[in-house]
Amino acid sequence: MTDPNDELPVGALAYDTETKALGVVMEAYRNYYALRPPRGGIEWDAPRDLTRPATLADQIAPVLAERNANSRLGL
Repeated sequence: MTDPNDELPVGALAYDTETKALGVVMEAYRNYYALRPPRGGIEWDAPRDLTRPATLADQIAPVLAERNANSRLGL
């Protein structure tokens, strides 16, 4: 989690620990970040104290999950 005094810059990849979702910081306001999925989609508000910079593991987890699911389906 980030220190409330440390602000993630617009455009940074962030991880919302509450929803367990990766997002791009679109805006920082009050006690929230407006995050959007990296490939586009609907923005959501993430509390600053539950948001941190995304790690490499956060970034590759969705890709690995999709490949594993496809593998189980024989794709």
